Amino acid sequence: MTFSFAFENSIAMSDDEFQLLRDCVYAHCGIYFDHDSKYILEKRLSRRLTELGLSTFYDYYHYLKYNRNKEQELIDIMDVLTTNETYFFRESFQLKAFTDEIIPEIIKKRAARGNRSLRIWSAGCSTGEEPYTIAMLLSTIPELKGWNIEIIGTDISQKVLQQARRAVYGKSSFRATEQNDLQRFFHQQDDGYKVNDSIKELVTISHLNLFDTHRLTMLGKFDLIFCRNVIIYFDNSAKKRVIESFHSALYDSGFLLLGHSESLMNISTQFTLRHFKNDMIYQKPERASIAGCL
Repeated sequence: MTFSFAFENSIAMSDDEFQLLRDCVYAHCGIYFDHDSKYILEKRLSRRLTELGLSTFYDYYHYLKYNRNKEQELIDIMDVLTTNETYFFRESFQLKAFTDEIIPEIIKKRAARGNRSLRIWSAGCSTGEEPYTIAMLLSTIPELKGWNIEIIGTDISQKVLQQARRAVYGKSSFRATEQNDLQRFFHQQDDGYKVNDSIKELVTISHLNLFDTHRLTMLGKFDLIFCRNVIIYFDNSAKKRVIESFHSALYDSGFLLLGHSESLMNISTQFTLRHFKNDMIYQKPERASIAGCL
């Protein structure tokens, strides 16, 4: 998830209006705009004032607080404030650690318990390249044949989720995709390349605000959570809240995969940083191990 910087005619936003709207967006989803980003709100939300027939940003703030359509408006402006830049097979070193080291470790543990299920959450999945990449990689691992695999992709933007559900992609999504993978996992049609049904059926796409505690608890427990290049848009308080939710959502010894520019330093001490051969990955410790350290 990244912010769009396109310019267009806009209504002027005062500093007071900026603070009101910034705090409103922050309370809704945790995305934080510092004062240097004021023009992003001004440029991007101007179109909403025009479409709603409002004259000032204070009127818009009042709309977000008190109008009967306020909840839908808060959902809709996520499409206005954010745009999404992603592609298949992103961050190859991390994905190699995932397939060659983490998954075999999980398979070994589950085999000892007779459990053949795997649940993975792609949080902030954008247009779907990440959860489909995960599904493609898992489909190539023979030891997972016959397993119950569930991959859930979520995002706050309804617009990107529509594309994720269509699963049709253009050239920019394949900058790190090998030709044989393109042929193996996609089929070409007039408007791009569509993910094959055998991959799509492993993935469920759903709308989710990472600040929605009730919806988060309904997701259940996961073995792995991918949340890459998302929390960089949160301040420390929001990061702590989201990471705490991830910790609760993971099984003991579950893994949290962040983007390479992201860290839990000064955010959380609840995870161990595992040094794998291919990458470093955060892991939720076993409860017994935690107790043993006390």
